[in-house]
Amino acid sequence: MSQEIERKFLVRSECFKDEAFEAVRITQGYLSSVPERTVRVRLKGDRGYLTVKGISNASGASRFEWEKEIPAEEARQLLELVEPGVIDKTRYLVRNTDGVHTWEVDEFHGACSGLIVAEIELADENEPFDTPSWLGQEVTGDPRYYNSMLRKSPRA
Repeated sequence: MSQEIERKFLVRSECFKDEAFEAVRITQGYLSSVPERTVRVRLKGDRGYLTVKGISNASGASRFEWEKEIPAEEARQLLELVEPGVIDKTRYLVRNTDGVHTWEVDEFHGACSGLIVAEIELADENEPFDTPSWLGQEVTGDPRYYNSMLRKSPRA
């Protein structure tokens, strides 16, 4: 069993793109979006993934996560079965200035166009990290910014 610990922030400037070392298009949908157990199907570039996430802890920063790579064609087929509201985004990877962490910055397209959210994965909820100048308000634990909710209510 794996535990995901991450903090999430809004992004106030697109200058992070100048710092990105990778960008990949992601399409994802949910076979189940109930908070106790979300089941996500994702196409990330030409790779497929199936992910199960549990409910977040009180702070919203930590929860169970299990992910398995699956053939891309199977992911495409499963995307035909998902609940309404598929997420389309570009993920940019940006190295943090501390040399330890990497920011995952998601620029949403379609119904969520204009929304940009950055996440940083941590070993501990209280682990220190540098905050880049393009980072905005923290939204860790705010369910309006969970991808499973954005597919239902695109304008958080």
